Amino acid sequence: MTVPRGPIRFWKIFNVCKWIDHRGFTNYDRGMSPVPTNSKSTRLIGTFALVACGVLLASTCFQTWLTSRLLATNFISPATWFALAGSVAPSKMTNSDADLIDLPAWLTFVPCFVVAAVTWLGGTIWLVMRRKMLWSEALIQWGWYGWVWWCLIDLWEWLWIAAGTVGLTSLSGLLSVTPQFWLAGCLAGWMTTWLTLDAAGQSVQGAEAKTLNSRRLWLACGLYIIVFTTMNWRLYFNLLVPHGDSVMYEEHLWNLLHGKGFRSYLDRGLFLGEHIQFVHLFLLPLYVLWPSHLLLEALSSTALALGAFPVYWMTRRHTLSDRTALAVAIAYLLYFPMQFLDIEIDLKTFRPESFGIPLLLMTLDQLDRKSLVGTLIGIGLCLTVKEDYTLIFGPLGIYIAFRHLMVSDLRLSTLNTAKSKSQVLIGLSLSLFSVVYLWLATRVIMPWFRSGDEVHYASYFSRFGKTPEEILHTWLTRPLSVIEVLVTTETALYVIALLAPLAFLPLFSPARLAVGLPLFAILCMNELEGSRTPQHQFHAPLVAVIFWSLAAALPKASAVCKAIERRIRWKLPSGTDNGSPVLARLVLTSAFATGLFFSLSPLGTPFWDAGSSWHWRRLYGPTHRSEMFARIRNLIPQTARVASTDFVHPRYTHHERSYDYSEYWRKIAGDGNRVPEDTEYIVIDTDHKYSKIKHPKEIRELKDQPDRWELLPDQTEGVFIVIMRKERDAG
Repeated sequence: MTVPRGPIRFWKIFNVCKWIDHRGFTNYDRGMSPVPTNSKSTRLIGTFALVACGVLLASTCFQTWLTSRLLATNFISPATWFALAGSVAPSKMTNSDADLIDLPAWLTFVPCFVVAAVTWLGGTIWLVMRRKMLWSEALIQWGWYGWVWWCLIDLWEWLWIAAGTVGLTSLSGLLSVTPQFWLAGCLAGWMTTWLTLDAAGQSVQGAEAKTLNSRRLWLACGLYIIVFTTMNWRLYFNLLVPHGDSVMYEEHLWNLLHGKGFRSYLDRGLFLGEHIQFVHLFLLPLYVLWPSHLLLEALSSTALALGAFPVYWMTRRHTLSDRTALAVAIAYLLYFPMQFLDIEIDLKTFRPESFGIPLLLMTLDQLDRKSLVGTLIGIGLCLTVKEDYTLIFGPLGIYIAFRHLMVSDLRLSTLNTAKSKSQVLIGLSLSLFSVVYLWLATRVIMPWFRSGDEVHYASYFSRFGKTPEEILHTWLTRPLSVIEVLVTTETALYVIALLAPLAFLPLFSPARLAVGLPLFAILCMNELEGSRTPQHQFHAPLVAVIFWSLAAALPKASAVCKAIERRIRWKLPSGTDNGSPVLARLVLTSAFATGLFFSLSPLGTPFWDAGSSWHWRRLYGPTHRSEMFARIRNLIPQTARVASTDFVHPRYTHHERSYDYSEYWRKIAGDGNRVPEDTEYIVIDTDHKYSKIKHPKEIRELKDQPDRWELLPDQTEGVFIVIMRKERDAG
């Protein structure tokens, strides 16, 4: 049998792979009889052919992605794509609405060829030096096992074309918004292959390994804290952090310390009318020492980073491997849905929900340790984060009650033991408590603090009803309407975004993963913008559940891998294994690879994309707005009552009153979109991207009440407009 010729097709490539495996790899890797003299040359030729195919297929797929604006903007910003298109095909860019360009094939082939040549040769040299391998064997193993992933990149294009051809518009639409996940998966597989080859036959055991892994985890957490705290602080200094749903929580602490109650001045009344959420009040002892929003930013990043430790403990308990636990814990720090709890896509940098992830992880860790007291304490602390956590504890109670039924070697007699009965009682009690607590929170406590008004949650599900009772009745009596909302491309994309960074391995623990299913379904039915994407705060409890599931899933996934290996008789390169260490590397590389396209940190491409809204210079470098605000920082006395637009609002939360100036109707302003009557100053930011007012003549107070308001002299080149009530000046 000879190597097939003609057009490159996947089935032919796989036939070549099967032939080469039969001729060379199989006997060599299984330690059978010596291979013929010409076997190594055959394998080298096959490996070169596979690498060449990988380069060609990957470059053609990249060409497809970059020629289309729709597909390219999954990887780069629209501004960068237009700049690229204008440089390579200026004749096609006569207007800004162009969707396709003619991209020369060499523009993608040359970079792919260079990357392949450098990494293949560099990896080979490393293996020769580190593992003392023969040159030929290093070339073969790294080229063969690594560049299969390059060939798989182009499989996306074939699926996309096939879906469009047969009319599967939903699948075609899903593929058109997920090529970055496909590329990240192939990249993760490629990197996992390299890490597996490099680590083959090398291990450190005992106390030395445990100490080394502990130090590495502390180092990783420290780096996370430094990077994200710095980013958060720079956003605050540059007046890019909004007051609403971010700095308003710091205002809660300030007002509480100064006798104004647990509230901000966005609305009339205490904050408990919005949420049963007071975990940030535990920060008061530290806040007394440093009353600054910067403290809250640092503590939030620290709390999120420390969540890596319960992830480490749970994974080590299930896999009995410190190295695997370390890899999964670092993957948690790289997991971009977790990072968006630190800096949301709209640059809200502080949320009390950030403390919920480590608290819930600690609670689940105590549950795995079978510590009833620790679990109950953790549940109590989680309920201070938000009432939403009952949507986790309700299903968790059912899981606790019936998890003994999932043990494969269970005997019927064990059902009658006192221990089993206590597990059922504890679990059902937790579920019942969760239902009662949620009802009390949403139907009694929150409406009482809202003077009897309906909770704001109801407006998020208006398609199902106007009140929680109507919404629940619709869900129970019209299941098809629920299914219609849930079974969508958007829901599938949400699932991919949550699980792809962990190589979908949590699916191997479906019982644990199902604990988060009710909350996930509610988020998918939520009509609020951003509820179906892990780039806001809504998915916070799901992060803990997913990593809890992952810890238990790794041994099961490892067993499945070994069973498949025995079934198809295909082994990894000599000296490697396909157990938990390999899967842990896959989790780590998947988290890293997906973060390349989504993370706002320096490890993500948006951080370096000059056309992106999240480019480092635009967000973290010196800004004109911050320089101009410094000129009026001390203009308004702290005893004054100030109304200001959202992004300059955080600078006035320590004043006597700090009101919101916007088009929203506020109860504190008498159910109108005007400022409260006791407002003495108004500060308007004209230079932010959401600013609607650009000139003093557009200010409604100066237009409607010119006798009561006075425009102060401009000191900021028009960036900030400050007006003052004349009565105060006269007084």
